[in-house]
Amino acid sequence: MVMFLFLVIALVVVVAAVSLAVIGGGESGALADAAPEWLTDPLPPDRPLRRADVDAVRFPMTLRGYHMDEVDDVLSRLGAELAERDARIAELEAALAGAQATAVAGPALFEGYEPQRTTEDTKGDDQ
Repeated sequence: MVMFLFLVIALVVVVAAVSLAVIGGGESGALADAAPEWLTDPLPPDRPLRRADVDAVRFPMTLRGYHMDEVDDVLSRLGAELAERDARIAELEAALAGAQATAVAGPALFEGYEPQRTTEDTKGDDQ
């Protein structure tokens, strides 16, 4: 019985101490609300991304990991820029292949080629 009474008193003391700490007893008052963490170093919107920009991105942590919308935004931008660069590379490679074919064939490439004449071109010849 003495042990039970001791445990009840200890439980009351602990609950009272925790309640005072939570309510904000003391000189400092209640704890200030923590500012939410957001992505503080976004990718530059005014120029193409560089390797250093991607290396510098740090996502803030939340209770369950990262802010999913911020990660999705960064990955969407990276994907769009990579697709744009891939299209540009393909365009430049096609232009280079055409220029190389012209350089290899030289003037013989156009031998025997006669431009097709349209009806507007033939009207001028009839007069």
